[in-house]
Amino acid sequence: MPRKLFFKPSLTLIPITVAIILMGLMGCHQSPQPGSSKAAAQGASVEVDNPRFAPIAVAAQEEIDAGHIPGAVVLVGHRGRVVYLKAFGQRCIESLCQPMTVDTIFDIASLTKVVATTNAIMQLWDKGRLNINDPVAKYWPEFGQNGKDTITLRQLLTHTSGLRAEINPRTRWTNYQGAMEAIVLDHPLNPPGTKFRYSDVNFIVLGEIVHRVSGQPLRTYCTKEIFTPLNMRQTSFRPLITRLLRIAPCNVIKGYLRWGEVQDPGHAGVFSTASDLARFTQMLLDGGKSRGERLLSPQAVAAMTRPQNTPGIITRRGLGWDIQSAYSKDFNAAFPAGSFGHTGYTGTSL
Repeated sequence: MPRKLFFKPSLTLIPITVAIILMGLMGCHQSPQPGSSKAAAQGASVEVDNPRFAPIAVAAQEEIDAGHIPGAVVLVGHRGRVVYLKAFGQRCIESLCQPMTVDTIFDIASLTKVVATTNAIMQLWDKGRLNINDPVAKYWPEFGQNGKDTITLRQLLTHTSGLRAEINPRTRWTNYQGAMEAIVLDHPLNPPGTKFRYSDVNFIVLGEIVHRVSGQPLRTYCTKEIFTPLNMRQTSFRPLITRLLRIAPCNVIKGYLRWGEVQDPGHAGVFSTASDLARFTQMLLDGGKSRGERLLSPQAVAAMTRPQNTPGIITRRGLGWDIQSAYSKDFNAAFPAGSFGHTGYTGTSL
């Protein structure tokens, strides 16, 4: 579920087009050697010293000083260019850990839902390979049992499917196929289309639909059709071991440091940098085009980023994206009407 860094409402003074916030996580038990400072200098050409951005540095430092985060990378874009990119603090909480740099790679957690899965579904919609108003069972017949036959792809994208938030904890399962079987056997907690419930299962199902419709696993499809065309060279589901020293460690489980391994597999899993995410968000702001290549139709982008109103449900979500919900209420005071975004459990935010 999303976790947030609370920046002050004074940031509304900045006429931002896109803001990307990535934060360091838990601590290292064995600290790597400090990396090169060359990457940190990459932000030197942007307006890091402009007084209008001073509140960002103040807010980030306050969060670090309070012990809420070890560090952060903040990127702001405006009118098609990066105007602010700066790293703060450390990648983890131990004293000898690496300093945070602007090219740090993060487990972006639930941002995967909008950076990867939603875009894959909408690309397949653009190509006529699926219809988001169709029931899921049209593409995955086994899914339709136990009261799930009327659940649509649109309801998965807007978290109004009625499915539980996570895979049924009362069902024992292992590996990917076991997870799919557990989802097939489950039943909705509410009638589809009657209630908003943020659900990781919704996007696990959507990832399986991408697999079934495209014939490629989600990670393969997204690498080929999203990350590579956007030149997101530091973005992947499984980061290379050679990039380990640039990855912010995630957390410690039973004495084992989760480092370069996804914190919450299935609906999440992408690792990325602030600069790569800026390329992605610019594509959306440009109506689905990047460097002359069209990745999404303007109609698909509009559908993703405008409220998909459901009768009786006051939560406002786009397809995949959050607009106004309990998860975005702390941001709504700082960002104007027309904004859309998403957060991730590891502290990431678009």
